[in-house]
Amino acid sequence: MHQIQTPIGDEVIRSLKVGDSVTLSGTMVTGRDAAHKWMIETFIKQTRPAQGDDLQVHEELKKLLNGSVIYHCGPVVTGKSLQEYRFIAAGPTTSIREEPYQADVMKHFNIKGVIGKGGMGAKTLKGCEETPGVYFHAIGGAASFLAQTVTKVTGVFKLEFGMPEAMWVIEVKDFPVVVTMDSHGGSQHAVVDEASKKVLNDLLSR
Repeated sequence: MHQIQTPIGDEVIRSLKVGDSVTLSGTMVTGRDAAHKWMIETFIKQTRPAQGDDLQVHEELKKLLNGSVIYHCGPVVTGKSLQEYRFIAAGPTTSIREEPYQADVMKHFNIKGVIGKGGMGAKTLKGCEETPGVYFHAIGGAASFLAQTVTKVTGVFKLEFGMPEAMWVIEVKDFPVVVTMDSHGGSQHAVVDEASKKVLNDLLSR
């Protein structure tokens, strides 16, 4: 079991291999579809102008995500009226929706870890090699349990996207994950996909 604290150095990332169990502690940021699309269009490809506090948020995210982790999560959060936020559920979201964006976002913000479920594709795997970074698979169906590892909500960006799509800044303690894509080109998801295709082809050929 690897116990890792954010921010994470390249040497730690390079030491991780597919199949390694990890507990994460420290600061991470949630981000789903709306957040990734916004980051790509506003700051990376710059196909839309920055609006409102976008530039200020960008500078904050550059600091928070540098060497840290982005979590594909649409949490259930209480305390909005008093801005005393607390996570009630914090399960992973299916990651493949961020495949068009993830490698570019990793490179731009120097993100070392991506947490989600279901794995990602070739573009993200290449991003993991180049950044370097890893994909951490979180436990699906354990949203309440994972929320218990969130010790504090320290901030939120882009709340106008809605509670699930906002970028929540959280502190976690011993958040459990498994490395399923590493910085050496290893992908358990690719292995499973290839094996599944072989079984399917064998069944169809009968």
